Amino acid sequence: MPSVDIVVPVYNEEQALALSIGQLRAFCLRNLDYEWSIVIADNASTDGTGQVGRELAGELRDVRYLYLPQKGRGRALKKAWLESPADIVCYMDVDLSTRLDALPRLLDAIAKGGCDLASGSRVLRGSRTARSFKREVISRVYIALTKALFRNRFSDAQCGFKGASRRTVQALLPLVKDDAWFFDTELLLLAEMAGFRVVDIPITWVDDPTSTVKIWRTAWEDIKGLWRVRFRPPPGLKEVRRRLSKGELT
Repeated sequence: MPSVDIVVPVYNEEQALALSIGQLRAFCLRNLDYEWSIVIADNASTDGTGQVGRELAGELRDVRYLYLPQKGRGRALKKAWLESPADIVCYMDVDLSTRLDALPRLLDAIAKGGCDLASGSRVLRGSRTARSFKREVISRVYIALTKALFRNRFSDAQCGFKGASRRTVQALLPLVKDDAWFFDTELLLLAEMAGFRVVDIPITWVDDPTSTVKIWRTAWEDIKGLWRVRFRPPPGLKEVRRRLSKGELT
Protein backbone atom coordinates (compact mmCIF):
# COMPACT_ATOMS: atom_id res chain seq x y z
CA MET A 1 0.00 0.00 0.00
CA PRO A 2 1.55 3.37 -1.00
CA SER A 3 2.19 5.89 1.75
CA VAL A 4 0.96 9.48 1.46
CA ASP A 5 1.90 12.75 3.14
CA ILE A 6 -0.83 15.41 2.90
CA VAL A 7 0.80 18.79 3.47
CA VAL A 8 -1.23 21.79 4.62
CA PRO A 9 0.86 24.99 4.38
CA VAL A 10 -0.29 27.66 6.83
CA TYR A 11 0.46 31.24 7.79
CA ASN A 12 -1.35 32.87 10.72
CA GLU A 13 -4.25 30.41 10.74
CA GLU A 14 -4.77 29.89 14.48
CA GLN A 15 -8.55 30.34 14.15
CA ALA A 16 -9.10 27.90 11.27
CA LEU A 17 -6.35 25.33 11.76
CA ALA A 18 -7.86 22.93 14.31
CA LEU A 19 -11.23 22.77 12.56
CA SER A 20 -9.71 22.27 9.10
CA ILE A 21 -7.31 19.58 10.25
CA GLY A 22 -10.15 17.86 12.09
CA GLN A 23 -12.30 17.83 8.95
CA LEU A 24 -9.44 16.62 6.77
CA ARG A 25 -8.45 13.90 9.21
CA ALA A 26 -12.03 12.65 9.57
CA PHE A 27 -12.35 12.43 5.80
CA CYS A 28 -9.08 10.52 5.47
CA LEU A 29 -10.08 8.02 8.16
CA ARG A 30 -13.31 7.27 6.33
CA ASN A 31 -12.23 7.41 2.72
CA LEU A 32 -8.52 6.77 2.08
CA ASP A 33 -7.14 3.29 1.39
CA TYR A 34 -3.59 4.52 1.87
CA GLU A 35 -1.12 4.77 4.73
CA TRP A 36 -1.39 8.51 5.28
CA SER A 37 -0.17 11.36 7.45
CA ILE A 38 -1.08 15.04 7.62
CA VAL A 39 1.79 17.55 7.80
CA ILE A 40 1.10 21.09 9.02
CA ALA A 41 3.78 23.24 7.34
CA ASP A 42 3.90 26.51 9.25
CA ASN A 43 5.76 29.17 7.26
CA ALA A 44 6.71 31.75 9.88
CA SER A 45 3.34 32.39 11.52
CA THR A 46 3.36 35.19 14.07
CA ASP A 47 0.09 34.34 15.87
CA GLY A 48 -0.87 31.21 17.80
CA THR A 49 -0.72 28.88 14.80
CA GLY A 50 2.43 27.22 16.08
CA GLN A 51 0.89 26.37 19.44
CA VAL A 52 -2.23 24.94 17.80
CA GLY A 53 -0.15 22.95 15.34
CA ARG A 54 2.11 21.48 18.02
CA GLU A 55 -0.89 20.56 20.16
CA LEU A 56 -2.55 18.76 17.24
CA ALA A 57 0.65 16.89 16.46
CA GLY A 58 1.02 15.91 20.09
CA GLU A 59 -2.53 14.62 20.38
CA LEU A 60 -2.91 12.87 17.02
CA ARG A 61 -0.50 10.17 15.86
CA ASP A 62 -1.22 10.83 12.18
CA VAL A 63 -0.53 14.59 12.31
CA ARG A 64 2.93 16.18 12.22
CA TYR A 65 3.98 19.81 12.66
CA LEU A 66 6.79 21.45 10.70
CA TYR A 67 7.98 25.01 11.33
CA LEU A 68 9.85 27.21 8.85
CA PRO A 69 11.33 30.54 9.99
CA GLN A 70 10.64 32.22 6.62
CA LYS A 71 7.39 32.90 4.78
CA GLY A 72 6.46 31.39 1.44
CA ARG A 73 4.07 28.61 0.43
CA GLY A 74 6.53 27.29 -2.12
CA ARG A 75 9.30 27.25 0.47
CA ALA A 76 7.11 25.30 2.89
CA LEU A 77 6.13 22.75 0.26
CA LYS A 78 9.72 22.25 -0.90
CA LYS A 79 10.88 21.44 2.61
CA ALA A 80 7.92 19.26 3.53
CA TRP A 81 7.96 17.32 0.26
CA LEU A 82 11.72 16.85 -0.01
CA GLU A 83 11.95 15.61 3.57
CA SER A 84 8.95 13.31 3.24
CA PRO A 85 9.56 9.53 3.25
CA ALA A 86 6.16 8.93 1.61
CA ASP A 87 5.63 7.40 -1.82
CA ILE A 88 3.19 10.18 -2.74
CA VAL A 89 3.05 13.77 -1.50
CA CYS A 90 0.22 16.21 -1.99
CA TYR A 91 -0.99 19.50 -0.61
CA MET A 92 -4.16 21.50 -0.13
CA ASP A 93 -5.00 24.92 1.25
CA VAL A 94 -5.97 25.14 4.90
CA ASP A 95 -9.34 26.68 4.03
CA LEU A 96 -10.22 23.42 2.21
CA SER A 97 -11.41 25.39 -0.81
CA THR A 98 -11.17 22.18 -2.81
CA ARG A 99 -13.92 19.78 -1.76
CA LEU A 100 -12.33 16.75 -0.19
CA ASP A 101 -14.03 14.20 -2.42
CA ALA A 102 -11.36 15.03 -5.01
CA LEU A 103 -8.55 13.77 -2.76
CA PRO A 104 -8.96 10.01 -3.44
CA ARG A 105 -9.08 10.73 -7.18
CA LEU A 106 -5.92 12.83 -6.96
CA LEU A 107 -4.04 10.07 -5.14
CA ASP A 108 -5.41 7.28 -7.34
CA ALA A 109 -4.22 9.09 -10.47
CA ILE A 110 -0.66 8.72 -9.18
CA ALA A 111 -0.82 5.40 -7.32
CA LYS A 112 -3.04 3.55 -9.81
CA GLY A 113 -3.22 5.69 -12.93
CA GLY A 114 0.47 5.90 -13.66
CA CYS A 115 0.78 9.68 -13.70
CA ASP A 116 3.67 11.53 -12.05
CA LEU A 117 1.93 14.75 -11.05
CA ALA A 118 -1.79 15.38 -10.58
CA SER A 119 -3.26 18.86 -10.27
CA GLY A 120 -6.72 20.12 -9.44
CA SER A 121 -8.36 22.16 -12.17
CA ARG A 122 -11.18 24.64 -11.77
CA VAL A 123 -11.77 24.99 -15.52
CA LEU A 124 -12.24 21.39 -16.68
CA ARG A 125 -15.63 20.13 -17.75
CA GLY A 126 -17.11 18.64 -14.61
CA SER A 127 -15.45 21.16 -12.30
CA ARG A 128 -17.55 23.59 -10.29
CA THR A 129 -16.31 26.86 -8.85
CA ALA A 130 -17.59 29.69 -6.71
CA ARG A 131 -15.34 32.73 -6.74
CA SER A 132 -15.49 36.45 -7.40
CA PHE A 133 -15.72 37.86 -10.91
CA LYS A 134 -12.38 39.65 -10.49
CA ARG A 135 -10.55 36.46 -9.48
CA GLU A 136 -12.20 34.54 -12.31
CA VAL A 137 -11.11 37.07 -14.93
CA ILE A 138 -7.54 37.31 -13.63
CA SER A 139 -7.27 33.53 -13.54
CA ARG A 140 -8.55 33.12 -17.10
CA VAL A 141 -6.16 35.77 -18.42
CA TYR A 142 -3.26 34.07 -16.64
CA ILE A 143 -4.21 30.67 -18.10
CA ALA A 144 -4.34 32.19 -21.60
CA LEU A 145 -0.96 33.89 -21.15
CA THR A 146 0.64 30.69 -19.89
CA LYS A 147 -0.67 28.71 -22.86
CA ALA A 148 0.48 31.38 -25.30
CA LEU A 149 4.02 31.19 -23.93
CA PHE A 150 4.35 27.44 -23.36
CA ARG A 151 1.55 25.61 -25.24
CA ASN A 152 1.16 23.59 -22.05
CA ARG A 153 -1.41 20.82 -21.71
CA PHE A 154 -2.44 21.39 -18.07
CA SER A 155 -5.43 23.67 -17.69
CA ASP A 156 -5.10 25.40 -14.28
CA ALA A 157 -1.69 26.26 -12.90
CA GLN A 158 -2.67 28.06 -9.69
CA CYS A 159 -5.12 25.70 -7.99
CA GLY A 160 -3.99 24.94 -4.43
CA PHE A 161 -4.48 21.20 -4.80
CA LYS A 162 -1.67 19.06 -6.19
CA GLY A 163 0.04 15.71 -5.71
CA ALA A 164 3.15 14.02 -7.05
CA SER A 165 5.18 10.87 -6.79
CA ARG A 166 8.31 10.88 -4.71
CA ARG A 167 10.62 10.53 -7.73
CA THR A 168 8.96 13.53 -9.37
CA VAL A 169 9.50 15.92 -6.47
CA GLN A 170 13.01 14.65 -5.80
CA ALA A 171 13.96 15.34 -9.42
CA LEU A 172 12.13 18.64 -9.96
CA LEU A 173 12.01 20.58 -6.69
CA PRO A 174 15.75 21.38 -6.69
CA LEU A 175 15.11 23.14 -10.03
CA VAL A 176 12.12 25.20 -8.84
CA LYS A 177 13.35 28.68 -7.93
CA ASP A 178 10.15 30.30 -6.68
CA ASP A 179 9.39 30.08 -2.96
CA ALA A 180 6.01 31.81 -3.04
CA TRP A 181 2.84 31.61 -5.15
CA PHE A 182 4.45 30.99 -8.56
CA PHE A 183 5.75 27.68 -7.19
CA ASP A 184 2.69 25.81 -8.51
CA THR A 185 3.00 27.08 -12.07
CA GLU A 186 6.75 26.56 -12.17
CA LEU A 187 6.46 22.99 -10.92
CA LEU A 188 3.85 22.11 -13.55
CA LEU A 189 5.78 23.75 -16.38
CA LEU A 190 9.04 22.03 -15.47
CA ALA A 191 7.23 18.70 -15.14
CA GLU A 192 5.83 18.95 -18.66
CA MET A 193 9.10 20.24 -20.09
CA ALA A 194 10.98 17.32 -18.54
CA GLY A 195 8.52 14.74 -19.85
CA PHE A 196 6.75 13.73 -16.66
CA ARG A 197 3.14 12.58 -16.97
CA VAL A 198 0.85 15.36 -15.73
CA VAL A 199 -2.92 14.99 -15.37
CA ASP A 200 -5.70 17.43 -14.43
CA ILE A 201 -8.35 16.46 -11.87
CA PRO A 202 -11.78 18.14 -11.99
CA ILE A 203 -12.73 19.59 -8.63
CA THR A 204 -15.37 21.57 -6.79
CA TRP A 205 -13.82 24.82 -5.54
CA VAL A 206 -15.18 27.56 -3.28
CA ASP A 207 -13.02 30.64 -2.75
CA ASP A 208 -12.21 31.71 0.79
CA PRO A 209 -13.53 35.29 1.19
CA THR A 210 -11.05 35.93 4.02
CA SER A 211 -7.99 35.14 1.88
CA THR A 212 -5.12 37.58 2.43
CA VAL A 213 -3.44 36.95 -0.93
CA LYS A 214 -2.53 40.23 -2.67
CA ILE A 215 -4.07 39.54 -6.09
CA TRP A 216 -2.34 42.19 -8.23
CA ARG A 217 1.07 41.82 -6.60
CA THR A 218 0.85 38.05 -6.97
CA ALA A 219 -0.24 38.37 -10.61
CA TRP A 220 2.78 40.56 -11.41
CA GLU A 221 5.17 38.12 -9.72
CA ASP A 222 3.56 35.28 -11.69
CA ILE A 223 4.07 37.11 -14.98
CA LYS A 224 7.74 37.67 -14.15
CA GLY A 225 8.02 33.99 -13.27
CA LEU A 226 6.52 32.93 -16.60
CA TRP A 227 9.02 35.10 -18.44
CA ARG A 228 11.92 33.62 -16.45
CA VAL A 229 10.95 29.99 -17.06
CA ARG A 230 10.23 30.63 -20.76
CA PHE A 231 13.52 32.32 -21.55
CA ARG A 232 15.83 31.12 -18.77
CA PRO A 233 14.86 27.53 -17.92
CA PRO A 234 17.02 25.89 -15.23
CA PRO A 235 20.24 24.32 -16.60
CA GLY A 236 19.54 21.04 -14.79
CA LEU A 237 16.30 20.46 -16.68
CA LYS A 238 18.02 18.78 -19.63
CA GLU A 239 19.69 16.28 -17.33
CA VAL A 240 16.39 15.43 -15.64
CA ARG A 241 14.77 14.96 -19.04
CA ARG A 242 17.63 12.69 -20.15
CA ARG A 243 17.49 10.56 -17.00
CA LEU A 244 13.72 10.27 -17.20
CA SER A 245 13.80 9.19 -20.85
CA LYS A 246 16.37 6.50 -20.04
CA GLY A 247 14.45 5.20 -17.03
CA GLU A 248 17.12 6.25 -14.56
CA LEU A 249 14.76 8.05 -12.14
CA THR A 250 13.30 5.82 -9.43
